[in-house]
Amino acid sequence: MKDLFGKALLDYQNGNYSEDIITSTSISDEDVLPIPYLFRDYKDMPKLEKHALKLCKGSVLDVGCGSGNHSLYLQKKGFDVKAIDISEGAIEVTKQRGVNNAEVVSLLDETKTFDTVLLLMNGTGIFQDLTQVSKYLSHLKSLLKSGGQILIDSSDIKYMYEDEDGGYWMDMNAGYYGELDYFLSYKDEKEVPMKWLYLDFETLKLACESIGLQCELVLKGEHFDYLARLS
Repeated sequence: MKDLFGKALLDYQNGNYSEDIITSTSISDEDVLPIPYLFRDYKDMPKLEKHALKLCKGSVLDVGCGSGNHSLYLQKKGFDVKAIDISEGAIEVTKQRGVNNAEVVSLLDETKTFDTVLLLMNGTGIFQDLTQVSKYLSHLKSLLKSGGQILIDSSDIKYMYEDEDGGYWMDMNAGYYGELDYFLSYKDEKEVPMKWLYLDFETLKLACESIGLQCELVLKGEHFDYLARLS
């Protein structure tokens, strides 16, 4: 990985903001990801994120923290927060913005235990594909203290396959419809494509039950998105 995401965050943090990130997926065209949005305050967060932050308790692990918006908010509220991301640039920005405990570490390499594990902005994306969901959920379960919770959001992107007649054009021989290739570019550089998973709630719930996690639908968003609480 070239860490173009981290580079973009560092540019913005250091006053060198001149253009935004461009993203696309295997089923969608190019879209602009405005970098200022990645530095949003609580008041500018979607209702799912706000609700997740209100549900946090005890010690918190913020997985895929980005520029540290959620960690900063919780830290100011008095929570003991650890922020992790695989992007070195993102963690550098998170530290510069004042998050006390931020580390470059992948989720599967985290070993400490927490009362709340937070995975927001399509938290299931980190699972990459359907075959890895149980492995990631089992690891997440191992990070919970007694009575702990995982707060995770995603979207059911089935709507993206709908045709004008209300039917769906999914290839039944292909993999799960939420498995996408994710492409990112910044300042004319292209990042190595990533696997990214959007998981519908029922599939998430089944995967949780298979490894002994309870999965509860907490809130539905305005566009096929949802927040779930696993315990």
